Amino acid sequence: MDSLDLQVLEQARNWRREGQAVWLVTVIETWGSAPRPPGALLALRADGLVVGSVSGGCVEDDLIERVRTGERVAKPSLVTYGVTKEEAARFGLPCGGNLRLVQEPLADTSWIDEVLARTARHELVARRLDLETGAVTVEPAARGESFQFDGRQLRALFGPRWRLLIIGAGQLSRALAPMALALDFDVICCDPREEYHLTWDVPATTFSKSMPDDLVLELQLDPHSAVVAVTHDPKLDDMVLLEALKSPAFYVGALGSRGNQSKRKERLRLFELSDLEIDRLHGPVGLDLGARTPAEIAVSIAAELVAVRNGVSLRQKKAGSALPSAACGTTPAAERQ
Repeated sequence: MDSLDLQVLEQARNWRREGQAVWLVTVIETWGSAPRPPGALLALRADGLVVGSVSGGCVEDDLIERVRTGERVAKPSLVTYGVTKEEAARFGLPCGGNLRLVQEPLADTSWIDEVLARTARHELVARRLDLETGAVTVEPAARGESFQFDGRQLRALFGPRWRLLIIGAGQLSRALAPMALALDFDVICCDPREEYHLTWDVPATTFSKSMPDDLVLELQLDPHSAVVAVTHDPKLDDMVLLEALKSPAFYVGALGSRGNQSKRKERLRLFELSDLEIDRLHGPVGLDLGARTPAEIAVSIAAELVAVRNGVSLRQKKAGSALPSAACGTTPAAERQ
């Protein structure tokens, strides 16, 4: 699920409430280098106004032209682009990529109200569409599930499939939390210190005053969970790391210099964590972006979260990128702290 898709649903609902004719277009299958994943949504109005995306742009232009010229489906229908190399080039699909879509008229919007209400409560739900009847149902979903299409029914997920626990409610956490929300994480900030939790006001996040290690056990971290400790207080950071490093969480990181990380790892060994568990710790946290300010450090952490989540190797730059001049070389702030 992409947060953009919820925005698409909300806009589509609003257009229908205004009396506009609206069609939803869902990516159901891709081959090659198609730019949007299965489940991605686009909403199209009868006058050609569009929100969302299913490709790099040319497919959208063709869908708009079809609607404007009166080609308007009355029931869910399959649309395929890029069957030949010529069509792939025409529609801007890179490397001969192919794209298969479902286009459907939007009539009843009550299911959209339900999806928006339940995802606002941090629930993960699935929308099931029957292509034969056009019927839509909304049902609970679980982390680890993915988009499904069997030729007759599609099942698309909405809501936070990923979860980020931030330990500490300082400036860095305030910068990181909105970025994580935009990346479709359900964000929980934990800080038992009164001088911090009284001023936490980041919308759409959950705040906890529990002791961090207790909260980790309560949350039952899974492979779709990440933990970032940024308090600089060993009493808080180390205790949560003890539990998080033993969990299935896909990412566990802690702020601090290389020297501080070395000392931290020695402390963790005193609690009988194995070398394999300790080696899971991302510290200094974040990619090496030369970050100095809290916002820049937050970007480096968010970038590393995405890289690990997507299973790509951790490197500062893509192969072949230009290197900065020697004059620009400084120790990243995430390491200096």
